[in-house]
Formats: sequence, C-alpha cells, structure tokens
Amino acid sequence: MTKTMHIEGMMCGHCEARVKKTLEAISGVKSAVVSHKDGTAVVELEKDVPSSTLKEAVEAQDYKVTGIEG
Repeated sequence: MTKTMHIEGMMCGHCEARVKKTLEAISGVKSAVVSHKDGTAVVELEKDVPSSTLKEAVEAQDYKVTGIEG
C-alpha cells in the first residue's frame, strides 16, 4: 500500500532527507521517496497508517501537507 503526500516548503536535498527520515521513523512505514522538485513524498506502508499521523509528523518539521492520496 502506498500513499502520495503533497508537501509545500521543501527547497533542497536537505529538506528531502529531513522529510524522509521523519516518515521512515513512523511505525508501519516501510520506505519514503521524497522529491522537493515535485513537492511529493511517496510512502510505502507495511500496515495501515492513518494519514493524519503522516501529516502531523511532516508538519512538525515545519512543512505544509496540502494533500494525501491513497
């Protein structure tokens, strides 16, 4: 199962790494592929993780989640 997150505020590779590390620290997240150019994070899940959990984790790092698909 995957979810695609739309994230505003990522400007560089450091931002990508920060969001990736944050998402992959959540229980149930297998991996995250983050692109600051596309403003997305594609999150592969091992089990169902509420979208609100993903959103709160990213927004705690000072990025804005504008939508989650999947």
